[in-house]
Amino acid sequence: MIRQFPSKLRFVSRLVLVTAAMGAAFAVPARAADATSCAADSTHRALDFWLGDWAISAVGGGPASTSNVSLDLDKCLVVERWDGGRGHTGENIFAYSDGDQSWHGIFADNQGHVHVFVDGKVAAGSAEFTGPSRGEHGETVLNRITIRRISSTQAEQSWEKSSDGGKTWSAQFNLDYTRKP
Repeated sequence: MIRQFPSKLRFVSRLVLVTAAMGAAFAVPARAADATSCAADSTHRALDFWLGDWAISAVGGGPASTSNVSLDLDKCLVVERWDGGRGHTGENIFAYSDGDQSWHGIFADNQGHVHVFVDGKVAAGSAEFTGPSRGEHGETVLNRITIRRISSTQAEQSWEKSSDGGKTWSAQFNLDYTRKP
């Protein structure tokens, strides 16, 4: 056994060196906060008007829900974590893709609802995201979320659906966001 220990030690040492070398060969360099980072790119920063803690109410109603909108992944991802009350919670995630120069998003809640937004446009305090889903009877439905900055302390969000490819839209909800102090 004593004779086998040095050979096992050499094997383990070689394995560690080979693993380290392979890791270094395939390592992806960290994205520095330079002129090409999401933090420095105004296109990626276009939804920053929505960042913060919010009280949410239906248009004309009192505060019933809350929202926290923050940045993640080196400021490349906008994440809304919301609580609609009565145990209904969810997250909305939005990001700009340099590849196709469009915004994309996903809505998911704790009731199993997921909607993907494949096309988005964000500029000057306004955002619009659209994407297809299935209706109650399997039909194709187009969803549209709009987020608008009203002031530094107010925003609004609306969700609409279309069953005719976007020719006509029906409101699903309209929400008022009031920034918490």
